[in-house]
Amino acid sequence: MADQYKGYRGPARDVLKNFQAIVWSDVQITTLKGEFTGIILPRSETADDLHIVLKLRSGYNVGIAANSVTAVEITGHKEANYKIPEKEFPYDPKKPNVKLLGTGGTIASRLDYRTGAVIPAFTPGELYGSVPELADICNLDTEKLYGVFSENMGPEQWVGTAEAIGREIENGVQGIVIGHGTDTMHHTAACLSFMVQNSPVPIVMVGSQRSSDRPSSDAALNLIHSVKTAAESDIAEVLVCMFGPTSDEYGLLHRGTRVRKMHSSYRSTFRTIGDIPVAKVDRNAITPLRDDYNRRRKDKSVTINTAFEEKVSIVYYYPNMRPDIIDSLVDNNYRGIVIAGTGLGHVNKPLYPSLKRAHEKGVAVFMTVQTLWGYVQMYVYDTGRDIMELGVIPSANMLPEVAYVKLGWALGQTGDLEKVKDIMLNPVADEITEREPSNGYLIFQGGLDDVEEFISRIRK
Repeated sequence: MADQYKGYRGPARDVLKNFQAIVWSDVQITTLKGEFTGIILPRSETADDLHIVLKLRSGYNVGIAANSVTAVEITGHKEANYKIPEKEFPYDPKKPNVKLLGTGGTIASRLDYRTGAVIPAFTPGELYGSVPELADICNLDTEKLYGVFSENMGPEQWVGTAEAIGREIENGVQGIVIGHGTDTMHHTAACLSFMVQNSPVPIVMVGSQRSSDRPSSDAALNLIHSVKTAAESDIAEVLVCMFGPTSDEYGLLHRGTRVRKMHSSYRSTFRTIGDIPVAKVDRNAITPLRDDYNRRRKDKSVTINTAFEEKVSIVYYYPNMRPDIIDSLVDNNYRGIVIAGTGLGHVNKPLYPSLKRAHEKGVAVFMTVQTLWGYVQMYVYDTGRDIMELGVIPSANMLPEVAYVKLGWALGQTGDLEKVKDIMLNPVADEITEREPSNGYLIFQGGLDDVEEFISRIRK
């Protein structure tokens, strides 16, 4: 039957037919480069016809070139479970009501048999079927706002998400969870921290580094932690909830303006920069690590301010940067530029005339540091003082991405550059801190005896 070779055609289909192997077969494939054991997955309809896709025992997928296959041993067959079992989410009037707003990303998943892709499970019933522990925490309702990869999140989605948060608070929910792809989660967290102020309930952003079909997935535990925080925590701020250590011990709650994704694949990728996290959370408790946070309230009052200027750019300075980079932004009518400068906030001299021109044209230009940790200190060297005289404004220890979204938000409020400067330099949600604690900057350097001994004690 043609359906036995879902998505396969050409040479890849011919190889499967030759060895009488069909989709969902348990196989050991021998190739010119070695042996691979796993399950044959359906092939995407838009993919090439030269590869066989195998899900390995590790949970990872691998593409095997059809022309390299010398033998296929079939050891069994698995019928695909195309859908997460959907169960009615139980309602308990004694439990808090939590709303999960979806923007994209994969918290719980199911496999699309047509394409072999992992697609999100999202309805309350699907989530309950996937993570039944959620029913022990709250009454959960869901709404899909968007279904985009996080790199496609932008001002339109930020505004829509902020407005949805306002509606849910007005409706009386006790907490809000926002499902989001991890790559730009820190941008959205920062933007929501400015667009949604004085919230009476927790607003918790969550994602997963590894999808639910993988044995090492962090999806379910991140979801449990975030829903518990939204339902039970008294921290009424925009937070990011993701793995703390690489193990499954606990999650961390990071403030929305001081968090950043710091590793492309680690489950513990998110870190609070220049400070410490707000709290840690596990299945049993939420443990604050500090006490300077906004507390939960019983009212429904919140300030939603979504004005945003999209013509803002962030520029990462590098040696030999040419002035046409700045000139092109000015010529294209950008109203704001954030620079991630070297050291204490520096750029080279060839940029000076373009920076002066940008200032004279009414472009707001702010300096951050590409070191991420630390403050802009432009009074220390002549370079910094010269750059300030050109109209570039130091922005303390704001992270570059945070300064970018805040500048867009500030320019949405006013075109008066003095007022923009006042908004930028007066913290709204701890995006600027008076000081960075000594334990807000910890990077272990492997290979050293004392570090290796310490790591061996905390990493099981």
